[in-house]
Amino acid sequence: MKAAIIGGTGYGAIELTRLIHKHPHLTLGTVISNSQAGTEFKSVYPHLLNLVEQPLETFNVEKTAEENDLVFLAAPSGVSSSLVPHLLEAGLKVIDLSGDFRLRSQTTYESWYKYTPAAKEFLDQAVYGLSEIYPEKIKHANLIANPGCYPTASTLGLIPVIKTKLTEPMSIIIDAKSGISGAGRGLSLNAHYAEINENLKAYKLGAHQHIPEIEQVLADESGVPITITFTTYLIPMTRGIMCTMYVKLNETISIEEIHEIYREFYKNKPFVRIRPIGVVPATKEVAGSNYCDIGLHVDHRTNRLTIISVIDNLVKGAAGQAIQNVNIANGWDETAGLTDLPIYP
Repeated sequence: MKAAIIGGTGYGAIELTRLIHKHPHLTLGTVISNSQAGTEFKSVYPHLLNLVEQPLETFNVEKTAEENDLVFLAAPSGVSSSLVPHLLEAGLKVIDLSGDFRLRSQTTYESWYKYTPAAKEFLDQAVYGLSEIYPEKIKHANLIANPGCYPTASTLGLIPVIKTKLTEPMSIIIDAKSGISGAGRGLSLNAHYAEINENLKAYKLGAHQHIPEIEQVLADESGVPITITFTTYLIPMTRGIMCTMYVKLNETISIEEIHEIYREFYKNKPFVRIRPIGVVPATKEVAGSNYCDIGLHVDHRTNRLTIISVIDNLVKGAAGQAIQNVNIANGWDETAGLTDLPIYP
C-alpha cells in the first residue's frame, strides 16, 4: 500500500519515512509540505541522500487519493480538522498524529488546544489508537486518532492497575519528562541550545493539552471520573519520555501481586515489556524502538505504587504507534516493520 504523509518536514514525518522505508507492506507515496513544496525531501533531510528520491508537494486531495491508499497526518494540531473530511470523502484511510480527533468533547478541545474543534460527526467516527487497548476498534476504523506521546506512556503504565480497583483514582500524580524533539522542529526559545543544555525545565503546569486526553482514557478504563496531577519537564536530550506515576493503594498488596497483574495484562502485547521486580527502565533502553518498558515499586511505608514507564516519543509516542495501528487495521502482523532492537548506547 502507498502511504502519503501530510506535514512532511517535521520530526514525526521523517520518523514515519524511516519506518515505511523498511516496512514489508508499505511504500512511501506523496509527501506534502505546503511551506516547502517543490523542494527535494533529501534537501530538507540530507540523511535521505540516495535512499529517498521524493519531491515535496502541495496538498491536493484528488491527487493524493489517486496516488495513495492511506494518509498519515503529521501536521500540527488545528490543521487536521479541516483536511480529514476531504480525505475520508475521497476514500482514504487516515491516521492523524495531531490532537484534533483525540478528545470526544468539542468544548474540551477548544478549551485546552485553543483551536476550532473538528465537526462532531468526524469526532464520532474517530477511533482512539492506543494500540494495546483498543485493537478491535482499530481494525474497523477509517479515521484513527493516534495518541499523544505523554498519554501513551502514562496510560499504558496506569491502565492495568486502574482497572483492578486497587487504587484511589483521584490520587494519581504523573511526573513526565521529555526529550526536546517532543517540541517539534520549529524554532522556539524553549528549543534553543543555550536554554535547554544543562537545564531541567518544568512547563505548562496545569495547562498541558495532554491532561484531558489522559483523563478521558483513564475514566473510560476505570469506569469513574478521574482527575490527575500532571507535571511536564523538558530535559537536555533528543529522544525519550519517562513518566513516573504515583498512585495511592486502597489495600495492602505485595509487589509480586502487582507485578503479576501487569504481566498478565500485557502477556500478548509484544511492544509492552514489564521489567523484573527491582529493575527500573531507562529511556535509552527503548530509544529508536516501538517498545514501552514499565517498572513497578510498592512502597509499604506510604502504601503507594510507583510506576515508571519509558518510550521513545517519536516512535511509540508517534510514528511507531501510527504504523502499529495501520498493521492492526489491515490485518497484518502487528509487529511488521517495527521489530528493530533499541539503539544502544
